[in-house]
Amino acid sequence: MKFAYNFSDITNEALGYAGGKGSALCRMYNAGIDVPNGFVILAEAFENNELKKEAHLEIKKCLEMLTEHTFAVRSSALSEDSAKTSFAGEFESVLDVARADVFSAIEKVAASAKSERVSEYSKIHGIDDEHKIAVVVQSMINAKMAGVLFSADPITGSHVNMVGNFVFGAGEQLVSGEKNAYPFTISRIDRKYNGDKELAAYAKILYKAALKAEKIFGCMLDIEWVVDGGKLYIVQARPITTLQTIDYDTYEINQSLDTDALWSSNNVGEAVPDVMSPFTWSLLHEMDLECQKVPGYFMFGNICGRTYSNISVMISSLRVLGYNVEKSKELISDVFGNIPKNIEVPIYPFGRVYLIKEMLQRSKKSIKRMRDSKKQKAYYLENTPVWYVETLERIEAANNREELLGLWTSDVRPFLSVLWNIWFGGAGSATLATLRKKLAKMAGEELANLLCSNFSGEQSLVSMKPLLAIEQVISGSLTPEKYLELYGHRSPHEFEVYYEYPADDPFYIEKQIKEFKNANLNATGLMKKQQSEFMKGKELFLQKFPGKEEWLEKKLEKVSKDAHTRESLRNEFVKVFRVMRHLLLKIGSVTGIGEDIFMMYCFEVPKFLQGDTEMLVKLPIRRKNFEEYQKLPVFPQLIRGRFNPKEWVNSKDRRQDYYDPNAETPVKDENVIKGFAGAPGTVEGRVRILHSFEEAEDFQKGEILVTTMTNIGWTPLFPKAAAIITDLGAPLSHAAIVARELGIPAVVGCGIATTELKTGDFIIVNGSTGIVRKRS
Repeated sequence: MKFAYNFSDITNEALGYAGGKGSALCRMYNAGIDVPNGFVILAEAFENNELKKEAHLEIKKCLEMLTEHTFAVRSSALSEDSAKTSFAGEFESVLDVARADVFSAIEKVAASAKSERVSEYSKIHGIDDEHKIAVVVQSMINAKMAGVLFSADPITGSHVNMVGNFVFGAGEQLVSGEKNAYPFTISRIDRKYNGDKELAAYAKILYKAALKAEKIFGCMLDIEWVVDGGKLYIVQARPITTLQTIDYDTYEINQSLDTDALWSSNNVGEAVPDVMSPFTWSLLHEMDLECQKVPGYFMFGNICGRTYSNISVMISSLRVLGYNVEKSKELISDVFGNIPKNIEVPIYPFGRVYLIKEMLQRSKKSIKRMRDSKKQKAYYLENTPVWYVETLERIEAANNREELLGLWTSDVRPFLSVLWNIWFGGAGSATLATLRKKLAKMAGEELANLLCSNFSGEQSLVSMKPLLAIEQVISGSLTPEKYLELYGHRSPHEFEVYYEYPADDPFYIEKQIKEFKNANLNATGLMKKQQSEFMKGKELFLQKFPGKEEWLEKKLEKVSKDAHTRESLRNEFVKVFRVMRHLLLKIGSVTGIGEDIFMMYCFEVPKFLQGDTEMLVKLPIRRKNFEEYQKLPVFPQLIRGRFNPKEWVNSKDRRQDYYDPNAETPVKDENVIKGFAGAPGTVEGRVRILHSFEEAEDFQKGEILVTTMTNIGWTPLFPKAAAIITDLGAPLSHAAIVARELGIPAVVGCGIATTELKTGDFIIVNGSTGIVRKRS
């Protein structure tokens, strides 16, 4: 590797030593963006911030390649212009440098790494002040106009407009405040420029350069530009530090700060209800990338450890396909719940032609994946149970890094991706959503939910089996060992590898049997009773629509088949998570780091097994932040805009259903709570608030269960409940589906039930209308 490289000749290896500014300029130059020509002197050319003698010849050769007479010599520290810190203006820059003075300017810039202001900036940001510095030398541009452009609003995170300002003359006047700046915006929706007319001729060029730079760096940018001789040049581009919301070193993460969006914990919050460990988050992030539909935009976000879906991405994509916002909300409501009328959904200004082209290209891959999924589905449903048992045995037998690395790279990690693609591509939940909406329009919500209460059909759903199989263990038709093999991976925390699974608890079966016997539970009886109600509902529907019998039978058969497939695929998919936990625990045991392995990211594990220990020093601070996130209460179901959990916790006006500082507070009836009609029926009774499944032993038979959300791990508790109420949820959520199968009235997606009700309250639950009323 050389000490100095012209922009056009730099290698990928050398980019790592070119510093933030130098690397960015080289990448943009080689991508065809107009950047003043120049070269970069790598950090390796300096020792104690002084230029090595052996670097002089290479620098002279690079300088000879430039024909201009004056130059700009600027710092490019390896810590500069990063996602976390910009160091803007902290290091020295020397402008209008004559060719004869270039070397003295380089020495001056390099020496600035030891300056007091750089040291103070480093201390404030908690950065080592021993800065490795590279230096950039460029042809000097005598700017007629100079300015900055933020490709997203740095205050709100909105992507609707690019915003910026400029001055006439050199950019230093903008930074110093010597001259008043002229503000401007460029709309991403119609590319319309709004600002001083002198810049209008360059707005389109600037807009296109910004989009090109975003593609290179994969984030929203703070771009510096100048105009000279009728031409616009980009002289710097760095991430907008206020919008960079993931610190991989420390696991400080809050992606609500990254963009103005509407986030929802509905649906995904049932699957992953806990604060995610760094490992689990990174794994889900990789899976999100595998099924990404809109380039540069992820479906899931992490807000201080909790997972949320980006509703703005979904609705913005549907708008491009021709649906208005209200119709889009309706289309996703069965899965993600209703969005209150006082909450505005921020829309991303996706370009119609570009996005449709991208989505078509990705759809081809998705269609292929779905076709492959259908081919592979039967194989993996049949063979995963065998793989599960055998792989756990192989993990137990492994006793060195090489064996564990082989299990990771050649077996467990790729097996997870295969099952994820099969589940995601072939789960078939759309048919249920479509049918339920159709039935609701034809016959009303109550009858629609009743007709959707028998997905089990001739065989019980996989999600019901952990409950029903306990009865088999009690009767002696199923051994405890076989129960744990078949269902011991299903848990309230089943997508979080940090927590142990029921199969890892030696007393789990004993506790379940004791609970069943003490409460005199009869889940099979409840299902039979509900199946009788389902038949009555079907008869009632056919009385209203006598010509629809064949249509209804076909639709119900299709939905039941899809429900069984979806549940079965998820069941096998979850098995891989338990295998993953056991593999991680074994790695922790063999290497001596124990449960700190869960503080590693997924992509770090194979590196660690191959001898890389650089991440180990970062694990304690990640654990500290992970545990701090665990201390915070569950966040609101919906979050709009930039969310600060500590401010929210201390706010006297804090709400559990939504957070939106711009929303008007609706008038509410103090005695009425509204949600979705989850499962039909009306019940009166006493409330029992459970904030987590770990409090389940407090729950008494005949009480009304009120909690944030439920998933399959909560199923054994359901037969004890007179009714079920959740903050999160929608008609197709776990609580609604299982409650309908058991004939237990349920109201889901209330948003505020756990904060408006308290244990001991006497209430009326109407699962047919989705209304809960307090009684004095």
